[in-house]
Amino acid sequence: MIDLPNVAAAHLDRPTLAVLDAQQVSAHRPRILLLYGSLRERSYSKLLTLEAERLLLEFGCETRVFDPAGLPQPDAAPADHPKVAELRQLSTWSEGHVWCSPERHGAISGIIKSQIDWLPLESGGVRPTQGRTLAVMQVSGGSQSFNAVNTLRLLGRWMRMITIPNQSSVPKAYTEFEENGRMKPGPLYDRVVDVMEELVKFTLLTRDRSDYLVDRYSERKAEGRLAPGSEHAAAAMAQEEAQA
Repeated sequence: MIDLPNVAAAHLDRPTLAVLDAQQVSAHRPRILLLYGSLRERSYSKLLTLEAERLLLEFGCETRVFDPAGLPQPDAAPADHPKVAELRQLSTWSEGHVWCSPERHGAISGIIKSQIDWLPLESGGVRPTQGRTLAVMQVSGGSQSFNAVNTLRLLGRWMRMITIPNQSSVPKAYTEFEENGRMKPGPLYDRVVDVMEELVKFTLLTRDRSDYLVDRYSERKAEGRLAPGSEHAAAAMAQEEAQA
């Protein structure tokens, strides 16, 4: 081992292509949960979310759209509240998420934030967001902006999700949807197609490897776990125990 005196060798992974090979390839359709951030009767974030769902279904996914109506504010109800339990169950079921928020005062809406805040980093040994893919979208009443998607990206990182590079931002959303709720054709619609296509690709690529991709050295060290796939781990652990 290279001179790394501060590293516990038994817990240090050495990533290789062989380790990244999926041990088991899932055959079921990718499972995608979609969240939107407005309760308005004609919610453009909901309309954009439903447009995204149609594309995901075309790409062979199984989808669930969570209705945030009736979801209490975080800490205003117990975790076994029916809407909270529903949201958490759907997140655990999912392999990828789509988050779509209107831009409110230069940020995301409280509705979308409440949904994210109800998803714990860990519950009963289960992490309902870690390792899942994430696509972010926003709608704006005015000109092009990326404030909401940037905030959603920050939250996705905090929730330890794999946020895809592409994103969708729809300015003047009230001009981009027909009366029947369908999105009009054009470059903004094409970007939504791009984002959903990319989400499916990343989900298929990572879902059978997500546990390994988000496995951390610091956590392995704290929990006394060997590095996955490391041929040196067992010997290093024995050496450390002998020196203790």
